Amino acid sequence: MSHDHDHDHHHDHTRHDHVPAGASERMLRQAFVLIASFMAVEFVGGWLANSLTLLADAGHMFLDATALGLAWYAARLAQREDNNRLSYGYHRFKVLAAFVNGLTLAALVVWILIEAATRLGQPEPMAAIPTLVIAALGLAVNVAAYRLLHAGQHDMNVRAAAIHVLGDLLGSAAAIMAALIVYTTGWLYADPLLALAIALLLGRGAWRVIADSAHILLEGVPEGMNLHEIRHALLESVPGLREVHHVHAWSLTSERPLVTLHAHVETDVDVSSTTSCIKQVLLDRFGIDHSTIQVEQGPCPDR
Repeated sequence: MSHDHDHDHHHDHTRHDHVPAGASERMLRQAFVLIASFMAVEFVGGWLANSLTLLADAGHMFLDATALGLAWYAARLAQREDNNRLSYGYHRFKVLAAFVNGLTLAALVVWILIEAATRLGQPEPMAAIPTLVIAALGLAVNVAAYRLLHAGQHDMNVRAAAIHVLGDLLGSAAAIMAALIVYTTGWLYADPLLALAIALLLGRGAWRVIADSAHILLEGVPEGMNLHEIRHALLESVPGLREVHHVHAWSLTSERPLVTLHAHVETDVDVSSTTSCIKQVLLDRFGIDHSTIQVEQGPCPDR
């Protein structure tokens, strides 16, 4: 019986990244500065103008500043080397940051829904012109921040932050519409109704971020990867391979799939070349550049 525990520990974390880790960190830092700088202005303006859409957007900007700061810190941590305590390094901090950001976004959605329902029952007046001016400035800031983050949305951490900023962008647009409607028609229901519509859109984005990050944290099989297809491809492509079992696939981050498996081979095959062939198939067919393979020439000791 031969047990070849082949661990490919070459952590080349840029193979699947379209944007280098340093570039993602820079995007997040610049977006954080933009959002945090305008947050106080919008909050004071929304309070003085009594605009729910503007206050909701200001509250969202506060959470965005926190979310972007957390995402920025997570991106910096992810670049640290692995150590004896964290053998895979700090990359999972990005996923954890995305999960926390999704939860905070969901909490914001609940607050907006409650406040909108209250104002639909009893509409409150709002100062349309100040709301319009501040919302227009906020829209420009959010567009700039979203454009910074858009290029890095393959990264779950950046994508979660971008959804926060997109929510701000939509919130600013809704505040502009609400201000225009109230100014031209005096219809006060426009403010809570538009805030309600934005909350529903944000809820969908929050659910996607929470679901995706939780799936990774729970060691779920990466999206689009089929374990049966992996087994079939290996048995079809690797000479001397008789059986593939104990196949486990998960993700370190959204861009970093990992696989472990047991390979039962013929007794006369070269274990080293068979292992190399298995790794090449995993890389070429499934984009997996980190795998741990146990080669067996007898009964599996784990059964």
